[in-house]
Amino acid sequence: MATIKIKQVRSKIKSPRVQKLTLAALGLKKINAVVEHEATPQILGMVDKVKHLVQVIE
Repeated sequence: MATIKIKQVRSKIKSPRVQKLTLAALGLKKINAVVEHEATPQILGMVDKVKHLVQVIE
């Protein structure tokens, strides 16, 4: 499987609770934090739900 890097680029302050939990599940806590995950369908689905808050670095 391919590996992707996910970077949080916007704040989660005014986001709905579900999106905050999704960011926590991805392991993102602060702006400019970068995490690395396998590109599974589950991870890609979570990234799609918070695509306005994160940036995918290939």
